[in-house]
Amino acid sequence: MRRRRIHDKIIEILLVIATIAVLLPLIIIIFHVIVEGVSALNYEFFTEELGSPSRAIQGRPTGLVHTILGTIVVDMLALAIAVPIGIGAGMMLSEYPEHMLNPTLRIMNDTLNGMPAILKGLFAFVLIVKPMGTFSGLAGGVALSFVMLPIIARATESALLSIPWTIREAGLALGIPRWRVVISAVMPAAKTGLATGLLLAFARAAGEAAPLLFTSFGNNYLPDRWFGFIFNPVDTLPQRLYSLAISPYSEWHSMGWAAAIVLLVMVILAFAFARFVTRGKVQLK
Repeated sequence: MRRRRIHDKIIEILLVIATIAVLLPLIIIIFHVIVEGVSALNYEFFTEELGSPSRAIQGRPTGLVHTILGTIVVDMLALAIAVPIGIGAGMMLSEYPEHMLNPTLRIMNDTLNGMPAILKGLFAFVLIVKPMGTFSGLAGGVALSFVMLPIIARATESALLSIPWTIREAGLALGIPRWRVVISAVMPAAKTGLATGLLLAFARAAGEAAPLLFTSFGNNYLPDRWFGFIFNPVDTLPQRLYSLAISPYSEWHSMGWAAAIVLLVMVILAFAFARFVTRGKVQLK
């Protein structure tokens, strides 16, 4: 018994060390980002446009309100496109394994998952930007949806397969159509896994800048109207963070760190909301 307790204590200590080794780099990165960018988080940051470089040189107030709004619009467009398609693909793979399209669907999903994000941006460029003749938030949303799709599909498949088949058999025994059993019985039981997949997809896409260089392109000003975020070039936090980081102005460097803080907070809030929902605090209809 003493030997078993010693072994148990050693494993426990090793697990603690492994956990610290994983969390320490993350904590250091977050701390550094906050220290570097907190000075730029002020009222003007959330209310003013970035404008031209002369604006910063002259000491006039600048901000990233257009970037924050553009990020929200592009990410919501990506979710609106990717969620129904990705969940549908995951349902097909898990609930209809005998379907003749599944081998092709699985190969396409794996290929899309392994494809570099910049190639997905090029695909969205050819698909949306070229026919429209302009960069746009819509093209950016389509590019990010390509990033989200394989993650959502794979997570949906895994979540649904984790639900016992007896639930499906009970529904079918009552004469309920197969698709209705999946939607009304299987998916609610797998809501935690589904939410986790959506969060992983959102977190992966929210930090992508390369696909947006070919699609949403960027903009230093607010559009004239709300639809301008969809049909005109639009700014996003990952892309703007990169451009600010390589700029020659120290004020813009601080704004780049502040943009990283905002992006980090957006991802954390998304995870917190999903955690809140999956714990049963909110009932989604």
